[in-house]
Amino acid sequence: QVQLVESGGGLVQAGGSLRLSCVVSGRTFSDIGLGWFRLAPGKEREFVAGIDRRGGRIYADSVKGRFTISRENGKNTVYLQMNSLKPEDTAQYYCAIASGFYVNHLLRDYDYWGQGTQVTVSS
Repeated sequence: QVQLVESGGGLVQAGGSLRLSCVVSGRTFSDIGLGWFRLAPGKEREFVAGIDRRGGRIYADSVKGRFTISRENGKNTVYLQMNSLKPEDTAQYYCAIASGFYVNHLLRDYDYWGQGTQVTVSS
């Protein structure tokens, strides 16, 4: 079975940093694209960043220059390094597997999801 397990969330002051991790099992990791999404109260689930099987990366405009997505194939893990955090980054963060070979911002193109990890940024 496919499983994704996120970790690394927590409470941080504005301007601080966190690194989220997502460990994937049940798939050949090197063959998949992955994305990070976030869900804040009162808002729709939002695309944050994606990385394809070749290491190509895309970012939402709201996080470009602050967040970095990366993958370590030997550990079946995708990371989201978050720097210069803002209170508006507060959300539950989820990793997901792309259904095809490409990554984009559309929720419909991801078919497996983790349980999420909470990130809270204080003022």
